[in-house]
Amino acid sequence: MTNRPTSDRIWARAEIESPCTRLCTIHPETRLCLGCARSMDEIASWSRMTPEGRAAVMDDLPSRSPAPKVRRGGRAARLQRKRKAS
Repeated sequence: MTNRPTSDRIWARAEIESPCTRLCTIHPETRLCLGCARSMDEIASWSRMTPEGRAAVMDDLPSRSPAPKVRRGGRAARLQRKRKAS
């Protein structure tokens, strides 16, 4: 093993290629990780997936968008939705 910091050794998994970028945050709408674009189910089962299953997920990742491209409107949109609900 190299002289990498401890945190790098913890994340290193030589037996499993992983797309993890260590930005582990799940988007509430898409339910995909903002760092690697995997679903929670894919992340949870990654270590038990076959190499073919992991390859299939890896092939699909570039086509995924973990967060919506458009903004929801911020404060102004929330106020407008609140007025419509009243």
